[in-house]
Amino acid sequence: MLRIAIPVRSSRLPLLSDAMPAPAHLFPLIRNCEISRIGSTACYCHHRHLCCLSSHFAHSHFRYAPQKKFAALYRPKEHFNHFVHTRDYASTPQRFYLTPPQVNSILKANEYSFKVPEFDGKNVSSVLGFDSNQLPANAPIEDRRSAATCLQTRGMLLGVFDGHAGCACAQAVSERLFYYIAVSLLPHETLLEIENAVESGRALLPILQWHKHPNDYFSKEASKLYFNSLRTYWQELIDLNSGETTDVREALINAFKRLDNDISLEAQVGDPNSFLNYLVLRVAFSGATACVAHVDGIDLHIANTGDSRAMLGVQEEDGSWSAVNLSYDHNAQNEREVERVKMEHPKSEEKSLVKQDRLLGLLMPFRAFGDVKFKWSIELQKRVVESGPDQLNDNEYTKFIPPNYFTPPYLTAEPEVIHHKLRPQDKFLVLATDGLWETMHRQDVARIVGEYLTGVHHQQPIAVGGYKVTLGQMHGLLTERRAKISSVFEDQNAATHLIRHAVGNNEFGTVDHERLSKMLSLPEELARMYRDDITIIVVQFNSHVIGAYQDEEL
Repeated sequence: MLRIAIPVRSSRLPLLSDAMPAPAHLFPLIRNCEISRIGSTACYCHHRHLCCLSSHFAHSHFRYAPQKKFAALYRPKEHFNHFVHTRDYASTPQRFYLTPPQVNSILKANEYSFKVPEFDGKNVSSVLGFDSNQLPANAPIEDRRSAATCLQTRGMLLGVFDGHAGCACAQAVSERLFYYIAVSLLPHETLLEIENAVESGRALLPILQWHKHPNDYFSKEASKLYFNSLRTYWQELIDLNSGETTDVREALINAFKRLDNDISLEAQVGDPNSFLNYLVLRVAFSGATACVAHVDGIDLHIANTGDSRAMLGVQEEDGSWSAVNLSYDHNAQNEREVERVKMEHPKSEEKSLVKQDRLLGLLMPFRAFGDVKFKWSIELQKRVVESGPDQLNDNEYTKFIPPNYFTPPYLTAEPEVIHHKLRPQDKFLVLATDGLWETMHRQDVARIVGEYLTGVHHQQPIAVGGYKVTLGQMHGLLTERRAKISSVFEDQNAATHLIRHAVGNNEFGTVDHERLSKMLSLPEELARMYRDDITIIVVQFNSHVIGAYQDEEL
């Protein structure tokens, strides 16, 4: 028998705890003493797939942490904060690994790349292109992503959306939000032209050119409903015409808030079609965070609702890389956000608003789309549930009223918007759901992506983290690192390369194939416990065009 100490960071969970017996199919890895390599990078998953309002709706592990009668179904991350977890494991020669081609097949299954086309042999855009990818932990994945070029106005839109309590809300927001933003940016004359085309039955002007992976689908059944809501919005914009040029910041805020309002209204009104009626309720009762970028020349706007993040990769004069945050998490770790929530409710509720780092003790993000259980009055919730389909009325989660629920709404979808003027040294932008940021520090993300895009690697001293390492072992680590560098370009997609590091990095900061293989081999019921869905978009900027823009402004 060998005694193995498994180092686990404070926000991470040992693979097998005393409260969680090991599944039989995992014992070959345990006997192998190999499970320790997984343990040191495992992290507690945020979500569990609840894409429909089934009996499982109440089981979402991270975003929601219900009280008392649902408490046994939830395991808050804090309960697993161990630094070292020691177990006895037997060693046998059995090994079950994915081969490198199998690992690559999994990692590359959802990757997508887009290069901005050139005109007369030149790229006149400040964006060279982008890479995106997703790695599921839930089945199906609850994250979504979107990217599109604005055709009637200038600029490009890119966004990541992190669903909770199912994928329905994230799916709807990924389909609809960019249309609301594009319409918000349109001049009055163009809105009139579009409305006249609809009235007369003529073909509409295309508003967006989507850049989509084949797996990024649109709901055909709901397209008419979604179009009618969008049309009502642009009709109101026509009526409210002020004659002033639309401000991008204002357009982003209005689009976020209006879409969330439409999601709520559609669920209240319902639909005579039973499928659509159930769909709009699923969308409203689930939730989603959103982090969206609008790039127009050197003007970069980030609109963020929730805890996904935007990070700028900056190349310093000495060639090194630094990270600049362009968003702030809307959760209990953000003191300004906690104060905002407290300011919006009576002082008598101050102690119950945020408990265990959750809104009303239940929800981790303090801003989100959907989540009508934190927005509607109790009377409205009961009326909609009682008059809704049986799947909704028979569900424990939808009938559950949050504790200390006195002065709704407690949640908003209003984004925080940050504007940044791009500079030649701003080389790339990373948009990612929190599945990435839980496993990697932003500075490591900036370095890994920067070195991947430039092909120049600034080697850091190998850190052994307090381990006793012999000279022979150190030589092996250096040899392994050199081999890893030579194989970096097996990834043709920067987002894929980042996911490889997020899942496969060992305690020395290098990708360990064995660790990567095991993490990708975990069955669905375990994968959700060790990491969240990861969705990443890496946008590469055109320094020459950005420099030319700057020269024109001088």
